Amino acid sequence: MKTHFETEIYAQPDVLRALVENKAAKVTDIVAQIKAHDPSFVMIAARGTSDNAATYGKYLFSAFNQTPVALAAPSLYTLYQQPPNAGKGLVVGISQSGETPDVMAVLKTAKQQGAPLITITNIPGSPMDTICDNTILLDAGVEKSVPASKTYTAQMAAIAMLSVYWNGDKAMLGELNRLGDLVAEVLEQHETIKQIAQRFTETEYMVVVGRGFTHCATYEIALKIKESTYVVAQAFSAADFRHGPIAILDPGFPVIAVAPKGKSIGDMREMVSQIQERDADLVLISNDDELCKQVDSVIRLPAHLPEWLAPIVATVPGQLLALELALAKGIDVDSPRGLHKVTYTL
Repeated sequence: MKTHFETEIYAQPDVLRALVENKAAKVTDIVAQIKAHDPSFVMIAARGTSDNAATYGKYLFSAFNQTPVALAAPSLYTLYQQPPNAGKGLVVGISQSGETPDVMAVLKTAKQQGAPLITITNIPGSPMDTICDNTILLDAGVEKSVPASKTYTAQMAAIAMLSVYWNGDKAMLGELNRLGDLVAEVLEQHETIKQIAQRFTETEYMVVVGRGFTHCATYEIALKIKESTYVVAQAFSAADFRHGPIAILDPGFPVIAVAPKGKSIGDMREMVSQIQERDADLVLISNDDELCKQVDSVIRLPAHLPEWLAPIVATVPGQLLALELALAKGIDVDSPRGLHKVTYTL
């Protein structure tokens, strides 16, 4: 019998296809309002998995919409009650449940300050949906497993839609319309990932490293592994990893490198060489032929995957690795110890 986590991982292609098609009119309307407001910056409020989606938004809105992005510090609104003034910006709240109290506090304060609000959530009628005039409902269906999969990639797709419709790039829109198919293609790597997971059953520590747009993917993969398998998985930018943490690598130390083709690939080729020099146990998630030839354990990404969409697609192998490693360790992947589907933080 399949776990809920596996079922929801495999639901992602259809969820993404439906979102990109069905929310086009809604996002077009929201973007018209964004342009009318002409925000000086974007501030994104999120927690947990949704915070990794927010990091994706930081890269996209900055790179393709030339708008500075800040990730909110919710404790300034709740614990310290010293919030910044977001009145001249656009404030985006991201939450699967739409109930996170401290994210809600950011939205309430921003609304009082006159900032336009957008909520990205899976739950209609939730507090975050109610407070915002503009909500992108993910319509991903009920997510029963505690580790998020389909709601996370749907959040990222919603962010991608906002960015693309905002900048009006028709080529990027065409690439976005292929997103569901790209995720379906990477799911074909499941058996390879299952075999890789078998050799990490005794692993206690792991590093996930990437660069550029994939920064959020490294953090999400590490989070999925931590919460699903209880392995201490730490995410790093390749740039930061060189500034000291690379010293932890002993022979056999498990490392996952996320390295899609694009502007970051040169740096990741160098990073992979440095990891191999230390004889670490390297798993590569990539579609770069040159790099794939250099590594024994490879999870292939689609050949024609645009770098800006790679963070969404490259997260899926991480979900599968977390699933298979949890199953190999005998862990109930749908209900990891001490965790609940909705986490309330103040």
